[in-house]
Amino acid sequence: QVQLVESGGGLVQAGGSLRLSCTASGRTLSTYVVGYFRQAPGEEREFAAAIRWSGGTAYYANSVQGRFTIFRDNAGNTVYLQMNSLKPEDTAVYYCAAGRDRGSNYGHEGLYGYWGQGTQVTVSS
Repeated sequence: QVQLVESGGGLVQAGGSLRLSCTASGRTLSTYVVGYFRQAPGEEREFAAAIRWSGGTAYYANSVQGRFTIFRDNAGNTVYLQMNSLKPEDTAVYYCAAGRDRGSNYGHEGLYGYWGQGTQVTVSS
């Protein structure tokens, strides 16, 4: 079992930055991928970013590419999502998720068996 605890959401003006944290416990993540998904009001949950724990390769949705950076702290078993140049359309509940690294499909929710509680990010215009 993997438990994920998120923190770092909040209210920020457009153009600002926030950093989300996702700390895992229960087991090490050496064979896992950790992703961030987000869900805006009235919308489907969508993929934002993911990182393979082994090797650290990162993947991004087109909508956040160049503005968001996902990275990990091996020692702390923590993944961070640095969000810069935030836009009102980034407003959503952000969820971190972990799943066994199968080598592909990192943007698909079905890969991820463990989910955090979600954290609200609100970007004002």
